[in-house]
Amino acid sequence: MKRNMYDWVREQIAAKRKKAMPVLSFPGIQFLNITVSDLVASGELQAKCMKTIADRYPTAAAVSNMDLSLEAEAFGAKVRFSDDEVPTVVGMLVDGLEDAGALRVPPVGAGRTGEALEAVRRALDLIRDRPVFAGVIGPFSLAGRLMDFTEIMVKCMIEPEIPHAVLEKVTAFLVDYIREYKKIGANGIVMAEPAAGLLSPDLCDGFSSGYVKRIIDAVQDENFIVIYHNCGNTLPLMDSIKSIGARVVHFGNAVPLAEMVRNFPPDTLVMGNIDPAGEFRNGTPESMRKAAGKLLEELSAHPNWVISSGCDIPPLTPRENIDAFFETVSGFYRGR
Repeated sequence: MKRNMYDWVREQIAAKRKKAMPVLSFPGIQFLNITVSDLVASGELQAKCMKTIADRYPTAAAVSNMDLSLEAEAFGAKVRFSDDEVPTVVGMLVDGLEDAGALRVPPVGAGRTGEALEAVRRALDLIRDRPVFAGVIGPFSLAGRLMDFTEIMVKCMIEPEIPHAVLEKVTAFLVDYIREYKKIGANGIVMAEPAAGLLSPDLCDGFSSGYVKRIIDAVQDENFIVIYHNCGNTLPLMDSIKSIGARVVHFGNAVPLAEMVRNFPPDTLVMGNIDPAGEFRNGTPESMRKAAGKLLEELSAHPNWVISSGCDIPPLTPRENIDAFFETVSGFYRGR
């Protein structure tokens, strides 16, 4: 459903009783009695998963899978699949400048990107009461999966022409890929750029934020917004991240979220940051209520903050912990 997403951001900031927006997709396999391998291979199952989660939980928006192997696989990277873990990239495609020059930009729809697009297309028909966002990897995080993260970090400093050559190609692909999501009616994307958290501020400007800004400038408008996600050490990168122009930013539990919120403009929506592994996956309902309650007490005075997970919630996260998270959020705002 077409929406003015700038208005949606303003509505989230103005709301007295806010809805949570965790990155919640993979745990839906438990409701459908399927495996992660089943889910990532089928756009139809991904849409059903999104619909099941939307029916069960009062989220501010529906979010598709945060599968950070998807776009790398389209470029030709090898991916390891598991029945109970998120897919991961293995090996590398690009080492030297010759490899970078030979890297082929895939067409939109290559590999499983076609299933991901189909998932959002179907979800838009199934979910009408809230925005629907697609999950997309960020440019530096994608380049790192094609080059190997150790290698790209070294080459950023001693052979910068190689990562820049790769970044030009992945940025071109991501712009086309995101435009296709926009064309089918998605309300925006959640762009996961966690590898940028490994960079210094100067390197982040040059190898991540500059490319992210190019993507945002190419796709974002009042009907389609970009939510920038980085669960790394973003505290030193605040100025760099501010420069990209995202209307919504989403941070992990590696940083003190109160400081992040205080340093972003009041019209930028900031989300985060309950520990997805420590609390959602490995905590208990009691520990979740305590952690969520503490964060709500700490940050609810900031209108431009919405509670969320710090990153993608793992597939086998106990339902009881997810239930406890939403019950705590609802109970907190009912009492205000």
